[in-house]
Amino acid sequence: MPKGYWIAHVAVDDLDEYQEYVRRAAKAFEKHGARFLARAGKAEEMEGGLGRGRHVVIEFPSFQAAVDCYHSDEYRHARDARAGVSNAYITVVEGFED
Repeated sequence: MPKGYWIAHVAVDDLDEYQEYVRRAAKAFEKHGARFLARAGKAEEMEGGLGRGRHVVIEFPSFQAAVDCYHSDEYRHARDARAGVSNAYITVVEGFED
């Protein structure tokens, strides 16, 4: 079964307040088997830059697990904490198997 991935591009306006989102989201990610592959490290936008300071790639055991995590009560609670302190683009994609 192919894995699922979140690809997120985030602009954070208040890093201190954003930490509450990070704390809450950890519960959803743990519950759905998430593993961070990239998380706000060094980045360079090469084409069509969104002007976002954080770029995140999260791996899940399956596409469905990635979708379920986003729609979970735990993540909804985390999104509430993120509102007003950041702006995010999040896409869920299915991986492929060779």
